[in-house]
Amino acid sequence: MSCSNCAPDPADVIIGVDTHKDVHAAAAVSALGARLGATTVPASSEGYRRLEAWARSFGPVRAFGVEGTSSYGAGLSRALRAAGHHVVEVNRPDRKTRHRHGKSDPIDAECAARAVLAGQARMSASSSLLTATMNQKSSLLE
Repeated sequence: MSCSNCAPDPADVIIGVDTHKDVHAAAAVSALGARLGATTVPASSEGYRRLEAWARSFGPVRAFGVEGTSSYGAGLSRALRAAGHHVVEVNRPDRKTRHRHGKSDPIDAECAARAVLAGQARMSASSSLLTATMNQKSSLLE
C-alpha cells in the first residue's frame, strides 16, 4: 500500500507475531482476512531473517503486528524496521478471547495480525519502544 488514503491492496499480507524469550510464533493473514499460514522461528538474528523471508513468500507485507515490542519482541521489531517494514505494537489478546480459543501461540499470533487488519493496533513499535525507554529512565531517576 503506497498511500494512507488508498484502499488496501487485497494482495497485501499482515503478519502477527507472538513473542517469547527463545522462540517467536507468527501467522500471516491476507488483507481480506484469510489465514495464509503460521510458523515459528528462533528469537535470534537468523530467526528474524527466516521470518521476514517467510512473510514475503505470501506477497507484499503491509505490516507486522508484534506483541512485546519493548521486551521479547524488541530485537525482532528493530530488525524489521531496519529492513524497512512497518511494525505495530499489539497488545496480547484479551482474556475473553483467550478463554474462548485457549492459549495457543499460533492463535495469539493470528489475533495480533487481525488486530492490525482491523485497525485496533495503531501505535508504531518505535513509539512504544521510546515510551518504554523513557519510563525506564524515569524510574531510575526516582
